[in-house]
Amino acid sequence: MGPYKLTAIRFMAMKGGSKYQALQDYLTRSERSPITLTFAEIESLIGSALPGSARTHRAWWSNRSKGALQASAWMLAGYTVKALDLASEQVTFHKPPTVYKVQRVGDVVQWDSELIRALRQHMGMTQAELAQELGVRQQTVSEWEKGVYTPTRASAKYLTLVAEKASFNYEVD
Repeated sequence: MGPYKLTAIRFMAMKGGSKYQALQDYLTRSERSPITLTFAEIESLIGSALPGSARTHRAWWSNRSKGALQASAWMLAGYTVKALDLASEQVTFHKPPTVYKVQRVGDVVQWDSELIRALRQHMGMTQAELAQELGVRQQTVSEWEKGVYTPTRASAKYLTLVAEKASFNYEVD
């Protein structure tokens, strides 16, 4: 990393945030959920253009906790990206519930796609990291989150143990 980049990083750190700090501040002050913003509105907030990848790659808008200053901005404000329309250049942020409603069959929590994604995001993990924690493939976590499959009884029990260890709040509906 060259001296210019180090200076820029130090300057950003001294200012107390990234160029997405204004987006974080806006979302933090908001009481609404969901909030739909156009890319132009976000650019107006941050005072500069979004990178080209924000307009062409869905991954730019992913709710990842590591290595993405833009995602850190909305996640630190308590929001996640719920919907993205690249064609109309709109993104919808929402605040996840503080307590999730779950169904049980016997003593086993029924883990659905939304609940698994919420647990992973609560833990600040990627799909690959959650897969490693659970001893399954990343593809398995992806398929759970897409609703292609649901966890087996054994996986559901382990997900429940992991959730309790991570202080993931849920209650039986």
